[in-house]
Amino acid sequence: MQHNKAGRKLGRTSAHRKALFRNQLDSLFTHERIQTTLPKAKELRPLAEKLVTLGKRGGLHARRLALRDVSQDAVKRLFDEIAPRFATRPGGYTRIMKLGTRPGDGAEKAILEFVDFDFAQRRADKKAAEKASTEKKESFLDKARRLVTGKGTAEKTEEAAAEATAAAEPAKKAEKKPKAAKPAKAAAPKAPKAKAQKMGSSTTRTPRKAGGA
Repeated sequence: MQHNKAGRKLGRTSAHRKALFRNQLDSLFTHERIQTTLPKAKELRPLAEKLVTLGKRGGLHARRLALRDVSQDAVKRLFDEIAPRFATRPGGYTRIMKLGTRPGDGAEKAILEFVDFDFAQRRADKKAAEKASTEKKESFLDKARRLVTGKGTAEKTEEAAAEATAAAEPAKKAEKKPKAAKPAKAAAPKAPKAKAQKMGSSTTRTPRKAGGA
């Protein structure tokens, strides 16, 4: 007879199986939805629901009991956000959805999630968080650039506008029509040069002495 052998061993030792469930519970309480194999999901579901019951009970002792199975961040999210949503629900906090077989080894896949999981809302929250993270990262980069170069975002914008204006000026000059060439003026006739005066002119010369040397 099979006594004291409840639960699947999943081909792991006790320590390995406990570490596996701990990691999966952390992921479930953090993201409220995980994808795993069907046997693992079936073994994980009762553990998750017992922890939600501890979260509904509240108190320091319940938190310490939950810390034996999950991390401190997961316990904080469980007690502060997840458990209050199921305050009026007597049980059945999670559900399993089958996804078919895995292509590699043919294992059956499944999704384990909380029954009030809103995929559209979680997707919108994720996009908003990514946008805020990107804006924060850009602000840090601008601040670092300002500290290094001493220039702010406004100065950077002014420089970009000045560069764009300088790049547009040659194109504007090329579009302008060339000016018409002026007609050349007719050259005036040159006056004839005066000829040198012949001997006997008014130019005075020193007379030679008579009788030779």
